[in-house]
Amino acid sequence: MLRFTNWKARWLMVKVLNPGLYSTVQDMGRFGYQEYGVPYSGVMDRYAAKIVNALLSNDENAAVIEMTMKGATLQFECDAFICISGALMNPKLNDLPVKNNKIIAVKSGDILSFGKLELGFRCYLGVSGGFNTEMVMQSKSMFANITSSHILRKGDMLHIERVAIKNSSKHASVRINKSYLNTQTIEAFMGPEFYLLSEEQQNQLLTSQFTISKENNRMAYQLEETIENDIEPIITSPVIPGTVQLTPSGKLIVLMRDCQTTGGYPRILQLKESAIDVLSQKFTGKELCFDLEEQIF
Repeated sequence: MLRFTNWKARWLMVKVLNPGLYSTVQDMGRFGYQEYGVPYSGVMDRYAAKIVNALLSNDENAAVIEMTMKGATLQFECDAFICISGALMNPKLNDLPVKNNKIIAVKSGDILSFGKLELGFRCYLGVSGGFNTEMVMQSKSMFANITSSHILRKGDMLHIERVAIKNSSKHASVRINKSYLNTQTIEAFMGPEFYLLSEEQQNQLLTSQFTISKENNRMAYQLEETIENDIEPIITSPVIPGTVQLTPSGKLIVLMRDCQTTGGYPRILQLKESAIDVLSQKFTGKELCFDLEEQIF
């Protein structure tokens, strides 16, 4: 059970009554430790997390709760402003429906819950001030063997950073583009080994529709369809979130936020940052296609 002991915020807490399917605390990620094999981590959908923090007038890097497929049930033990963005999960405050991308005032004792998933895959909850949870290597992003817990559990108590509670009408508004939750287009650049593909293989990669397999998580998404190839493995080289690897068996593996820092499979594409957001909101059985973007050097 997580119990953080910052005395300045000890009475500003949120209790996890039910963690949902897979809920974690994330910020923008852990940078500067990749040479030691430490993943970047961070929110899968940066766009949604940035919306939450912008509406709440938080720092862009303020920690949020990321919920996957099934939302958590949380009890607030303090007054706060909250905001929800990303996937549509039918959120309710004290059993009354509330909307995404709106500032919501909560009172001590209020219970926030989530219902049926309607669109997308990952939902984000932010609070005014951000969550004041464990900081490891300059990040609050949960990751196994780095932080004391890699997921939220029933009974966890999460502290909120102390901030002055302001009238919600004074908070900034942002323009929100919801279309990315529906699009099948994944924008990408040529990867370092793209040139190893034949013209036929390149055409197949860029004109085919691919299906997300059941092997998808915060580390990587595997696609069902294959591209036959006889490309030799490469010398172990750096990889980052959004790198698309091609295995000898023809499998396409799209690396995500918790990916390893090096790999030996050819890196045939590199997703745009916004494309990682798009892909993070898709799950098993959803289809996608790659769109090659012009590279400017």
